[in-house]
Amino acid sequence: MKKLDWYIVKKFLGTFFFALALILLIVIVFDISEKIDDFLEHEIRIKSIIFDYYFNFIPYFGNLFSPLFIFISVIFFTSKMAGDTEIIAILNSGMSFKRLLKPFMISAVILGFLSFILGNFIIPPSNSERIDFTNKYLKNKRYSRAKNIHMQILPGQYMYMESFNSKREIGYKFTLENFNDGKLTSKLKSDYIQFDSLTQKWTIHKYEIREFYKDGEQLSSGNKIDTTLNLHPTDFTKRTSLVETMNLFELNKYINEEEMKGSEQLVYHKIEKHKRIAFPFAAIILTLIAVSIASRKTRGGIGIHLGIGILMAFTYILFMQVSTTFATNSNLSAALAVWIPNILYMILAGILLYKAND
Repeated sequence: MKKLDWYIVKKFLGTFFFALALILLIVIVFDISEKIDDFLEHEIRIKSIIFDYYFNFIPYFGNLFSPLFIFISVIFFTSKMAGDTEIIAILNSGMSFKRLLKPFMISAVILGFLSFILGNFIIPPSNSERIDFTNKYLKNKRYSRAKNIHMQILPGQYMYMESFNSKREIGYKFTLENFNDGKLTSKLKSDYIQFDSLTQKWTIHKYEIREFYKDGEQLSSGNKIDTTLNLHPTDFTKRTSLVETMNLFELNKYINEEEMKGSEQLVYHKIEKHKRIAFPFAAIILTLIAVSIASRKTRGGIGIHLGIGILMAFTYILFMQVSTTFATNSNLSAALAVWIPNILYMILAGILLYKAND
């Protein structure tokens, strides 16, 4: 690292954190104006608003859009350097364009690594407090898988429920099937089952059990029986933002459990997982694009470069939204959906770098 490298690194990080602080300040002002009625209605203490909500909101929002903030920051200070003929002077001194990229890449890797650590291990616990505050005072994000529920609750054990009442914790038209080596060994049918929060067991009402053997089958029935199932009422009334409170290891474990159960929300969980990995790489890719665009001195100066940068930032968001929509509404894999914008922009970065190096 030479003095020039440190100069660029300081400009990079300084511009990024200044831009991030400025944008976050604007976002907080707008957020307060939107939620002020809720704050006053619930008579929430200022201390709680600051530390329980905004103290956890700032890192979440900042990290979520950090690749775009990095992109615009690099566009801004690199364009200013080009406008002041600093880039021309650096290249005329004998430094190649490839070597010029070194401090930019070091800064981008540092910010990308910081984003990865924050997004996977530090922000999830703080999200738990933020989401609890939001659901308590602002809005409830619970969804209910209330009808036609099919789920694998254990290997070889499948359940079906026609509907589930989350308030009374009752499931209607319940069926439980057990398989061994692909063959049905028993089938339980019940009018309804109810969860007992004290014993943490399910009470099965008006049931009929058919057990299948090689030489025939056995039928039994009853009015009520208590049993333990790998099933909980929260499996039907989970928060859509639950995965935001999990670190990477917890999220992987949760995805495996939901995959076994055949969860309808599985694709959303996988998208969240891959976003946490793809976004730090996006910081590096967008930095390469920003340098290649803003390193050339143009007649329009910073204004032209910022205009192009903001346009490309919005197209990146658009690609991300479109590709993830395909994943949720079609058979496109979550990994590919999240990585498509990075792949396309990596190709674009290669083309722009090639032209900038001419």
